[in-house]
Amino acid sequence: MINILSKEIYNKIAAGEVVDRPYSVVKELVENAIDAEATEITVEIEGGGKQCVRVTDNGKGISKEDLPRAYLPHATSKLKTADDLFAVATLGFRGEALASIAAVSRMKIVSKKAGESAYSLSSDGGVMGEVTEAAGADGTEVTVRDLFFNTPARLKFLKSDMQEEGEVSNMMARFMLSRPNVSFTYRINGKLKYRSFGDGLESALAAVYGKDTVEKCYEISADKHGIRIYGYLGNQNFSKANRSYQSLFVNGRYVVNQTVGAAVTNAYGAYLMKRQFPFFVLFLDVPAEIVDVNVHPNKADVRFADNQIIYGCVYSVVSAVLDGNSKALEYLVSAKPAVKAVQEEIPISSPELPKSTMPAKPVSKPVMNYEQAKKELSFDVSPVGGRTPAPRLFDDGPFTMKVASPAPQEKEKDAFEENRAALLEQEKKRQEKIDPATLSYKGELFRTYLIYEIGDDAYFIDQHAAHERLIYNRLVARTKTREALSQPMLLPFVLNVNAEEYAFLAKQLPFLRELGFEAEEFGGTSIKVSAVPLDLQGIDLDAFFGEVLATMESYRGIKLAELLKDKLASAACKAAVKGGEYLSDEEVKSLIREMDGDMGLRCPHGRPVAVKMKKSELEKLFKRIV
Repeated sequence: MINILSKEIYNKIAAGEVVDRPYSVVKELVENAIDAEATEITVEIEGGGKQCVRVTDNGKGISKEDLPRAYLPHATSKLKTADDLFAVATLGFRGEALASIAAVSRMKIVSKKAGESAYSLSSDGGVMGEVTEAAGADGTEVTVRDLFFNTPARLKFLKSDMQEEGEVSNMMARFMLSRPNVSFTYRINGKLKYRSFGDGLESALAAVYGKDTVEKCYEISADKHGIRIYGYLGNQNFSKANRSYQSLFVNGRYVVNQTVGAAVTNAYGAYLMKRQFPFFVLFLDVPAEIVDVNVHPNKADVRFADNQIIYGCVYSVVSAVLDGNSKALEYLVSAKPAVKAVQEEIPISSPELPKSTMPAKPVSKPVMNYEQAKKELSFDVSPVGGRTPAPRLFDDGPFTMKVASPAPQEKEKDAFEENRAALLEQEKKRQEKIDPATLSYKGELFRTYLIYEIGDDAYFIDQHAAHERLIYNRLVARTKTREALSQPMLLPFVLNVNAEEYAFLAKQLPFLRELGFEAEEFGGTSIKVSAVPLDLQGIDLDAFFGEVLATMESYRGIKLAELLKDKLASAACKAAVKGGEYLSDEEVKSLIREMDGDMGLRCPHGRPVAVKMKKSELEKLFKRIV
């Protein structure tokens, strides 16, 4: 006999898929608040979220007529036709969340649309009460109490309050990062855990991880083959012991995706020690038509129409930044043309990554169907299958974050203001440029560091790093503004490879010639090189091509021209004056003159060129001041 399940039973079944623990409740309610265009969201939990979850926002609100519909399964304002599923621009869209949560809790919604009165509607285990007039500000407040009170089997499988709090905190951290223009306040048992001010991604990053983390990251912004990739990457020396410090957002939605994870991990491969993992907060904006978000009930994963293209784009951008090749200058926000200095009283935000970084209001993306997108994105990439699978994000333990722990409630904002102030000071330092004529040369240390004084500040300049950066800049400029110059070889270099390697290299010959290599097919599966770029005269071609072909699968998604430009950094390093070499007075003057007073320079490998020390810092070391 086939039974027709009652509404009470199928709602509880749906709740089991959508709402499996307190963090799921928080996730669904906050996503609704974001979709309602809220700019201020407050989340409060008690007892690990099992006793109470309350989410308050200043969004558009729900009308009196729509309040009862909000509790119904498959009731949504975000979809109208089946075609809408293939261009989802909101975080929620199935209409399952509120009905599922209401079925396993005691729930109350108080909502007010602008210009209307506030109304309230409660539900007890899915049984609705009556709509009544209430007091409330514009927006919505949803309170969920006694989660799983009517499903004791589910309740006993919940973790301890502290563990559940940890998972909710993880989710809140990701929301703060994904919506940096929204102000979030998050409290646990009445105590403030996080607060962000909605004034940009850098500020949100500091609120979640602490201001020190920002200083150890590269800020990137790249548009590649119709895909926008932006966010923060930990530098080559900044890694973590697990993957819980990795956040990926696809079209504003936090997801775990093995394709992107593998691309980032492989790009960091040469820089990470064993059992260390990269830190990143990465955003991908892709045409809605080439990504499927309707893969899993909790929307924690997405499916791309072409994983190979996504892999190639992410890998090439991240590896360019880490390796310091010429493309890094295009992708690094700090390496792009300077903008007007930020005034101290104005909250900072990156000039290249404005506050509209996934704003509350959906961005209108270019209209592009899948065939157009594939044509735009099409280039030769290799399968990812089985190369470096990316484990699930939470496999390696809790998401531990550095946060301020305020003492008295009335002072709880101080720690967050301190992070904010520190970021302002850091931004000023990044933009600091000094007139070289005002610097007074005081000598050198260890024949490596040049010492300059100006007012109450001292600057220590690494002569090798400074010279390396200046040479690198000249080499890069030459590749962009002139026809490639070649240096003929006394004896041609012949590279013998197998058929697969030959097919790969033969396709790249135009790019080799673009850089100044005279390379041609030489019969069978051989390539002949008879000249090299003038800037790379000392290159070891055997070692170079061996390195390229050894990792051919990873490089299929990257133009070889971009890979070869990485050799400019090596050439600059070899040509630069070394630490320990003596510089004459004229050479010292020439170096500082070429730097043009830019104390924010970094060598192509990411090391700082100059370090600043204030007089007061030195006096503290000698206990002259406390």
